[in-house]
Amino acid sequence: MDKAIRLLGLIILLVALLSPISLQAQEMRPRSVLVLDQSDRRGPFYYQVFSGLRAAVSAHAHAPTTVYTESLDLNRFGGKQYEDDLRRFLEAKYRDRPIGAVVAVGAASLELVLRWRPQLWPDTPVVFALVEESDFARLNPPSYVTGGKVSVKFSDAVKAARAVVPDLATVAIVGAEWERQVVFRGWKDQVAAGIEGLNIVEIVGRPMPEVLARVAALPRDSAIIYTGVYADGNGNYYPPSDALAFISEKANRPIVVPAETFLDAGGIGGFVLVPTVIGYEAAKRVLRILDGEKPENIASSIVDAVKPIFNWQQMQRWNVSESSLPAGSEIRFREPSFFEKYRWRAVALVAAILIQALLIAFLLRERHMRRTAEVESRKRLSELAHVNRQATAGELSSSIAHELNQPLGSILTNAESAEMILRSTAPDLDEVKEIISDIKRDDLRASEVIRRMRSLLKRVPFETKEIDLNQTMREAFDFLSLQASARNVAFYLQTSPEALRVKGDPVQLQQVILNLVVNSMDAMAKMPYGRTIIGRTEVNGGASAVVSISDSGPGIPPDRLIDVFDPFFTTKEQGMGIGLSIARTIVLAHNGQIWAENQSGGGAVFHLSLPLAA
Repeated sequence: MDKAIRLLGLIILLVALLSPISLQAQEMRPRSVLVLDQSDRRGPFYYQVFSGLRAAVSAHAHAPTTVYTESLDLNRFGGKQYEDDLRRFLEAKYRDRPIGAVVAVGAASLELVLRWRPQLWPDTPVVFALVEESDFARLNPPSYVTGGKVSVKFSDAVKAARAVVPDLATVAIVGAEWERQVVFRGWKDQVAAGIEGLNIVEIVGRPMPEVLARVAALPRDSAIIYTGVYADGNGNYYPPSDALAFISEKANRPIVVPAETFLDAGGIGGFVLVPTVIGYEAAKRVLRILDGEKPENIASSIVDAVKPIFNWQQMQRWNVSESSLPAGSEIRFREPSFFEKYRWRAVALVAAILIQALLIAFLLRERHMRRTAEVESRKRLSELAHVNRQATAGELSSSIAHELNQPLGSILTNAESAEMILRSTAPDLDEVKEIISDIKRDDLRASEVIRRMRSLLKRVPFETKEIDLNQTMREAFDFLSLQASARNVAFYLQTSPEALRVKGDPVQLQQVILNLVVNSMDAMAKMPYGRTIIGRTEVNGGASAVVSISDSGPGIPPDRLIDVFDPFFTTKEQGMGIGLSIARTIVLAHNGQIWAENQSGGGAVFHLSLPLAA
């Protein structure tokens, strides 16, 4: 029993001593990777595989890793001699470069790595990428090999073809010989097995001129499935994406492709391999191994690197609706809409238009409110002016009555005289005619007085029309002439020799002149003699007409000159103080100006300026 216990302790001690050595061996693995791709890394597909791997390794910044890469170019070169030369080249090149892991991109590359490993990289883990499930089963790699398998099915390509050609009846397979296919070689058996109800035409391993001629003459219910062409049949080699560009230019039917890098060359899309995902998944396994994990503990699995991706430009070319594509499809190369292309400019433009529209609406509303206010103001002005005219008419009523009595009395006297002449035995008819003529003249004079009175008292809305300011002045002075005579005021009117055409309301402008003249007569009421009012009209620079009403009264106190047009300001004992205020309001409504000043020789003068009509 004691011997067994001592033996168990010895075993535990040995394990404890050997474990650090094992961990140290794992930690001492070189931080370097050799990537061998089966094709040419200068081609877009394998370049993106390497780019995905390189990006993932670079992101592993806490442990910098050196990456070497070699392109085996097995789709264009082959044979035992070529493989032997490649092996010797790699052996010589990396003799002094320790490799921590080898990455084989593609089944053909993995097959060579498995064959060369004992001699070139003994005890070095191997990570593979871009290996079909069937190739993985055929190679049956040992435990020191791990990686990501891909599953690219011919049936998925047919499914994509049915999506872009709903009435699909024929599929044309275009590519190099099946033996030269490094990724889609496994499709040969699937194509040979066929698909029920679908005619499959193989344009495989044919010279480029024949391929171009045949893809240009396919029936309408056809689609092309492209696997990759590497040569033109005359010894000229090129990347399969370049060959696809030639074929797409001549093809009369859409081309379904199995790789993302074929989209830009003219493929309409399909269930495509995304190379950056393949490289990224390989890099994750490599980094786990370099960080100390054993490859046998990292199980090989299928990488989710096949995505339904389609080319929007080719969809437009072949009139393929987005709704007919498989669920979850991604659309590439979509031309942005105007809003997407000029989003911020469009937003700024729409914002500017909205702001402008709001500003215009606000201005229109303000204009409407202003027009409404102007109409209401003119209405109130007309009402106030009418009240003022009634007040003026009341003040002039005695003069008006006297002015009417004169022609009426004359008419009565003439009528009585005519009646006496007609009663005589020998009436003088010529004298009767003169009497009738006098009656008519006096009747017209009375009618004119009444007309002026009605015009003064008439309540009319504000009405603008072209008038002669000289005529307006004459009518106002004629209307007030009798009252001036009764008040012992001398009138003098000096009108412009040329017509002064202005636009305005004749009744309201006449009222302004009446108010100014009546105010002047009131200002001179206490003067015993020398009462004079002078009215003038003249042109001011050819742009405006000026009316001046001057008197010989005491003038206006200098400190009150700025107040005479204020509402309810008056120097009269019985005055209301609205006459001059109404006059200013009327003048401003006519886009004119009115002001008062004292004359150097005594008396006040009021000036009224109105713009001449065009």
